[in-house]
Amino acid sequence: MADSIRIANCSGFYGDRFSAAREMLEGGPIDVLTGEYLAELTMLILWKSRQKDPDAGYATTFLRQMEEVAGLAIDRGVKIVANAGGLNPAGLARKLRELLVRLGLRASVAHIEGDDLLPRLGELQAAGHELRHLDTGRSLAEAGVKPVSANAYIGAWGIVDALKAGADIVVCPRVADASLVVGPAAWRFGWARDDWNRLAGAVVAGHIIECGPQATGGNYSFFSEVPGITNLGFPIAEVREDGTSVITKHPGSGGLVSVGTVTAQLLYEIQGRGYLNPDVVARIDSIQLSPDGPDRVLVSGVIGEAAPDSLKVSVNYVGGYRNTMTFVLTGLDIEAKAEVARRQLFEPLGGESAFEHVDVQLLRTDRPDAPTNAEAIAQLRVTVKDRDARKVGRAFSNKFIELALASYPGFFTTGPPEAETTYGVFWPALVSAEVVTQTVVFEDGRRLEVVEPPRRPPQEEKADDGRPEPADFGPTRRLPLGTVFGARSGDKGGNANVGVWARSEDGYRWLDAFLTVDRLGELMPEITRREVHRYRLPNIRSLNFIVLGLLGEGVASSTRIDPQAKGLGEYLRSRVVELPEALLEDAAVANRTGGRGHPRPPA
Repeated sequence: MADSIRIANCSGFYGDRFSAAREMLEGGPIDVLTGEYLAELTMLILWKSRQKDPDAGYATTFLRQMEEVAGLAIDRGVKIVANAGGLNPAGLARKLRELLVRLGLRASVAHIEGDDLLPRLGELQAAGHELRHLDTGRSLAEAGVKPVSANAYIGAWGIVDALKAGADIVVCPRVADASLVVGPAAWRFGWARDDWNRLAGAVVAGHIIECGPQATGGNYSFFSEVPGITNLGFPIAEVREDGTSVITKHPGSGGLVSVGTVTAQLLYEIQGRGYLNPDVVARIDSIQLSPDGPDRVLVSGVIGEAAPDSLKVSVNYVGGYRNTMTFVLTGLDIEAKAEVARRQLFEPLGGESAFEHVDVQLLRTDRPDAPTNAEAIAQLRVTVKDRDARKVGRAFSNKFIELALASYPGFFTTGPPEAETTYGVFWPALVSAEVVTQTVVFEDGRRLEVVEPPRRPPQEEKADDGRPEPADFGPTRRLPLGTVFGARSGDKGGNANVGVWARSEDGYRWLDAFLTVDRLGELMPEITRREVHRYRLPNIRSLNFIVLGLLGEGVASSTRIDPQAKGLGEYLRSRVVELPEALLEDAAVANRTGGRGHPRPPA
């Protein structure tokens, strides 16, 4: 479309489907191919790779993908923008240029620097930048740790300048996920740095496609409605000059793009009503979604506010060593067997107090009078952490095996004894944007300092706990909440978010009154002692909950069986409630329309 730029995604994380880059280039016309490779955990993984090879530190799969598709992209005039540079964007850019020479291809490769604050942490702290933990308020100095990575989330304007200068491939470091879309759109349409509404519209489009097929039916609550789910297509954002966009996919590719799938992705890993990006604050509560044809959803009405005056910083440090082993318990007397196993394990090791951290979880996956052996099984999952590797290594895991013939009846474990592994701790913080400068580096050695947008402190947001409003929806039936409502959950450092959405106005009216913070605690008892923030998003008929501290110190450190809270939303949907029979029509309409029903008309 002449009035839009077609920006495709081929990666939602480091390890996503390798063939997606070729699929997006061959599946139909696109203008820009983007890839998002840097989850919070990925920065720690890349640091570990650099310990083995100082020239590493980038997403190696991206380099291999480019070997396969660079010629095709160049022939078709498709620009490539990806944050695969990770901790070493210069190294990846150098490897790409070597690859192009070897393949006999000509293209301009630029990379961006400026996000890496690790060498500057001392000077920043001395200048008063305390890098306080976003959830605990503790300063980095008070923690007394030695970070191994510290990267600011930088924005889109380095990408804009690189493309203006003629770059065909832009290698980004820790650029914010959505900025991979904002940059090409701002470049194509010549947006100003304070075109807040247009920029916010592009941020929303970027957030929708950044996780790849999650926008086309992946991880979707109503997955039975998704055609071709065994091989989902990746998403495309057709961003227009006014900042509106259409989310779609290549014709014939698997999956579904509907108001529902787009809503689900909008709710993924967000915080409050304002979505803070380095380029702009996008108001999630202003978004309008409406169908625009088969597998096409129009995103409009997005309101933007000035870019925040602080940037998020992702700090990682090595917390110590950990090990996890699991006892399997079968049949009768599960709790008594678990107590025997726990005592037998820890008493010879000096007790649980001998370790810095012990986490023991009895997972009651068993059922009484089970029809199969597997259904009679529970698990006792034991994790220990300590800064002394010897304590949590084979000295710990071997003790499990020593009990094999001398413990509870039916003893066995889920695996053999393992050595200790290091674990990382994620430390989210803020730093003043004025101390971070992006630089675009070109292949001839030129360095261009990037001008940042005007900034101001973001408005503070107040959460709400929900105020039940009397509403007569008629007779009810005890059914799972997910019979009618969808959910999407994920991680943000040590916090979990759970977004829940309705498929009709009546459904949202009931959900808003029913699902208060207290009710959420009743349905998910493990969060009752946690601080929970609730945010209403009526424009997309959704509620978003942030559960503080549920994941401990982040995914690399968490001892939960689901350390990224991926299944938390589906757990909530499984809980049985008194569901109004009148709302069951929502599910019936959705089944008849393949998930495309109940659109909200644009404002």
